[in-house]
Amino acid sequence: MAGDSEQRLQEQGQPGGGEPFLIGVSGGTASGKSSVCSRIVQLLGQNEVDHRQKQVVILSQDSFYRVLTSEQKAKALKGQFNFDHPGEWKLTLKNCVGRQQLPTKGAISGSRKEETVTVYPADVVLFEGILAFYCQEVRDLFRMKLFVDTDADTRLSRRVLRDISERGRDLEQILSQYITFVKPAFEEFCLPVTDISLCFFLTVAINLIVQHIQDILNGGLSKRQTNGCLNGYTPPRQRQPSESSSRPH
Repeated sequence: MAGDSEQRLQEQGQPGGGEPFLIGVSGGTASGKSSVCSRIVQLLGQNEVDHRQKQVVILSQDSFYRVLTSEQKAKALKGQFNFDHPGEWKLTLKNCVGRQQLPTKGAISGSRKEETVTVYPADVVLFEGILAFYCQEVRDLFRMKLFVDTDADTRLSRRVLRDISERGRDLEQILSQYITFVKPAFEEFCLPVTDISLCFFLTVAINLIVQHIQDILNGGLSKRQTNGCLNGYTPPRQRQPSESSSRPH
């Protein structure tokens, strides 16, 4: 992976001009999507590799929201703007893969920050976001689909603590945004497509995924559609269909 990064970018990021093995990671708000991706990268030892030589990289849907108007920014600061609707997702995964300079998004206002994140071509790309599986055009690009299925109460409590400490919001504002936008969007745009993904939150599942990626990096497996199976093993589903109506984003 070392050297000639710009040339390899033009060759779609892979030696010989191949495409990366794309893994989609979805789940509700504060379910642990980013943590799961970070853990996978850590177990693969990729967190200690120079960013220009990484074989496994993480892309976040949060980097690809539309730039807000002044009026929309004002609403976002008060928790009155719906970031969970598909219409606010400006770019699809096809626009993301192979890009070097990715925009970043302000945590509170949703506006773009001036700085960018440099992403070099890699063999495996983890793309995480609540709407990662919503668009079929994007969904079909993934060779593996992971859904981080975390208890609803746990997710809500995490979101409350995160928004208070990191975004300076008060409890009333957080719960209002949650009830008005987050929970309905989760049930309408996220849950209906989870049946095509793996549902997991156990350490053993992460270890299986890590082994699968390691096999790919070592050339032991072809970059084929996995259909939810890891080396012949399919992790058990943790969520029952009847839970969808009560599960918040």
